[in-house]
Amino acid sequence: MSALECSVKRNGVAVMGGEAESISTKKAPALSDSKNVKTHSTEGHSQEEPKAVLLSTVNAPTLLAPADQLWSTSRDTAVRLRMEGSGPGSETPLTVPQLFLKTVENYGDHPALVSKTGGQWVTLTWRQYYEQCRAAAKSFLKLGLKRYRGVGILGFNSPEWFISDVGCIFAGGLATGIYTTNSPEACQYVAAICEANILVVENQKQLEKILQVKDQLPHLKAIVQYKGELQQKAPYLYTWAEFMKLGEDVPDEQLNAVIDSLRANKCCTLIFTSGTTGNPKGVMLSHDNLTWTVSSAASMVNIKYAEEVMVSYLPLSHVAAQLLDMWMCMYFAMTTYFADPDALKGSLVNTLKEARPTCFLGVPRVWEKMQEKMKAVGAKASPMRRTVAGWAKSIGLQYNYSVMNGENQVPWGFMLANNLVFKKVSESLGLDRCKLCFTGAAPITKDSLEYFMSLNIPLLELYGMSESTGPHTVSTRDNYRITSCGKVKPGSKTKLENPDKDGSGEICFWGRHVFMGYLNMPDKTEEALDQDGWLHSGDLGRHDQNGFLFITGRIKELIITAGGENIPPVPIEDAVKAEVPIIGNAMLIGDRLKFLSMLLTLKCVVDDNGEPTDELSPEALNFCQQNDVTATTVSEIIANKEPAIYNAIQEGMERVNARSTSNAQKIQKWVILERDFSIGGGELGPTMKLRRPIVGKMYQEKINKLYATEQ
Repeated sequence: MSALECSVKRNGVAVMGGEAESISTKKAPALSDSKNVKTHSTEGHSQEEPKAVLLSTVNAPTLLAPADQLWSTSRDTAVRLRMEGSGPGSETPLTVPQLFLKTVENYGDHPALVSKTGGQWVTLTWRQYYEQCRAAAKSFLKLGLKRYRGVGILGFNSPEWFISDVGCIFAGGLATGIYTTNSPEACQYVAAICEANILVVENQKQLEKILQVKDQLPHLKAIVQYKGELQQKAPYLYTWAEFMKLGEDVPDEQLNAVIDSLRANKCCTLIFTSGTTGNPKGVMLSHDNLTWTVSSAASMVNIKYAEEVMVSYLPLSHVAAQLLDMWMCMYFAMTTYFADPDALKGSLVNTLKEARPTCFLGVPRVWEKMQEKMKAVGAKASPMRRTVAGWAKSIGLQYNYSVMNGENQVPWGFMLANNLVFKKVSESLGLDRCKLCFTGAAPITKDSLEYFMSLNIPLLELYGMSESTGPHTVSTRDNYRITSCGKVKPGSKTKLENPDKDGSGEICFWGRHVFMGYLNMPDKTEEALDQDGWLHSGDLGRHDQNGFLFITGRIKELIITAGGENIPPVPIEDAVKAEVPIIGNAMLIGDRLKFLSMLLTLKCVVDDNGEPTDELSPEALNFCQQNDVTATTVSEIIANKEPAIYNAIQEGMERVNARSTSNAQKIQKWVILERDFSIGGGELGPTMKLRRPIVGKMYQEKINKLYATEQ
């Protein structure tokens, strides 16, 4: 019996006879033993998978656990991968440790993680990072982490966050991010669902949340605090340094045995949805979900191994940040710089200037904030500077539309505009080396897209969801369309279900990036996955003639008026914000009601905690001055029902209404709220996406007043 056959038997999975010798040099062969074959058909799919599948990587065999079903809701059950017979989608599955080891073997001495300690940048190489993940894994085993039980991580992005997550996966647990904005009760909910044996928290503030609910967590064995000293002593509390030493006496063989027993088609991480429409759901992602998704997305973009730099600042408990910051970086041996915890309150630009990333992902609100700040600076510039900037931006927009359309015509004056304006703007943002500026996780306005195009910083939209391991469609620098979220990844498919006369239908996904299921939620899983295994997004979209996907609305967000008209709110909200620059946020109301109305907020200054203040933002002040209004606060405008501002908003509404396709789509009433939306206030989710049901409940009284007297 060969060594390869021995290793397979030891792992408890039988090998089909006669294949052990040749299997290490090619992809998984088609197996002809019909008794062991399950066939699954969807439109254009015929997939065969035997009970035991042996695949290979460069160095070691990869085993898939036997599986009949495409989905599961139990933590320890394998799923059948949506593998293609050849071409994209047929690649050999990898576990997370295999992907990591491949990178360490090729780029072990390259910088992996760069973070600030006492004002100085400290670097971990890929080899050091790998060794620390192994050390953390041993410590998790020492603390009694059971197979498929959770390690909850509650804190801002840091090397410790990454090491805890990957270490947990190495040790056979389920890595589970918890949003730092969660209440103690919300933390308890996530920790209970994942049956967390260990919780890793950033600091005293996060520790206190867990201590409040510790008695309601029967599976919890230990809490590790990774920043600062512990302010209290308890046998279950550890500092990071104590934790990392705990497993020193765990033999390498013990950890290796766990790593060798991992299967690419079993769960390794949980991403909890933000819970805007009920309790968060634990999205189960397999090793293959993570490793295949980054390899498929990577094939679309021009990224070079061991040359790229990223800045990590978006919540890692969200799939977009995790996939890009952790797994894409692992695939390409990229270098990740960690921003300060107050990044979204204003310090992000400082980190960007120091790191000078080559790839950057911003949620729409981040790009909008940059746009607002640049406009505020521009408003104070001399007339001459404003004229030059306006001229350069018109050239930039012309050039980028030309690139987008495949014409690549460089307009006269582009080099001058580049030297006078574009380069300086990119340098001031820390994006002067950035080849790929991505936007995703929420809708972005055409106004913001064109603004950055005009500065020669085209924003490339991505589209996907937690349940598709992040990106399903990707825009690239040489293949994008404004307001489209790109083209489907290789090895994946899109189906538009029940399309209307304009070709707009529900977007459904197929591919190896489709999740395993929701942990312990069979009903919700069956709602998301149809009988053929297609993932239903709940989003509406259409394709253009070139295969670009455009999102046209969200089924759950659709406003269905009392008259039965279906109205997507986002385009109307975006149109109002574009018409009236003083408006910060807008939310359309009208579900099951006789007419549409709108909740509005004004642009304001944000304090150090990221909370909106009463003080108007520079852009809002500029708008006031243009309308001969001396008010400097939101409350002044509301208290005086400032006629010039209220009239300007009403006129903007009327311009939007004039373009509407029917009377049912016209906004009849609106109200300005005293406070802008924020994450802390609960109106925005962790990626600054509007939480409509929550806002509706918060402002129910004001909504009732809008509809108190019929029009």
